[in-house]
Amino acid sequence: METENIGIEKIIQNTLATPSLKYLILCGEDSSGHFSGQTLLSLFEHGVDERMRIIGAKGKRPILANTTSEDVDKFRKQMEVVDMIGCTDLEKIIQKIEELTLKEAALPKERLSSSSNEKQNISQIKVITAKEKDPDKVKLDRAGYFVILPKAEQGKILVEHYNYANQLLRIIQGDNARDIYWTIIENNWVGEMSHAAYLGKELTAAQLSMQMGFKYVQDKA
Repeated sequence: METENIGIEKIIQNTLATPSLKYLILCGEDSSGHFSGQTLLSLFEHGVDERMRIIGAKGKRPILANTTSEDVDKFRKQMEVVDMIGCTDLEKIIQKIEELTLKEAALPKERLSSSSNEKQNISQIKVITAKEKDPDKVKLDRAGYFVILPKAEQGKILVEHYNYANQLLRIIQGDNARDIYWTIIENNWVGEMSHAAYLGKELTAAQLSMQMGFKYVQDKA
């Protein structure tokens, strides 16, 4: 987030569209001149005045011209802000995420709310238990299979695409999981939803292995 107005409005809009979001971690270096992180802290602490200007903000123009005061109130009630401005240590940020996850898991389930901030009747929601799937019985994708090779020294992930005659069809490379799996999907190189889900999971694990320094071993299914 770079700006103290439109950037914050986008966060408010996306947050209110997803009522399950509960925590907002402010981390990284604050933007020079705009002070968008400090502006968000001021928004949570003081709110806005009658002109929709964020009270106490240091930025040049902390005015939410495309947001209502009602949305600001909902946003402040829905979210809990965690001030880690200035922190760029990935391990500390991940540790905080894990702490918040455990905190949320320990809270009463009644905390869950609908988009109108009214409590849902949890008893009316069907809970489906995921069934164990034997990896040896997973339906094969006729489009072929993929071998994922993270190259940390190059900052790249290589993905080799083979047919079932073990012939190499192509090599896809990228520096992050998202770009690679969208390239595969958009080129129709995957034909089964389960295979696409598997690729997303494995590519994310490969990316994390490069970022955090652990050895990546591709799961078979």
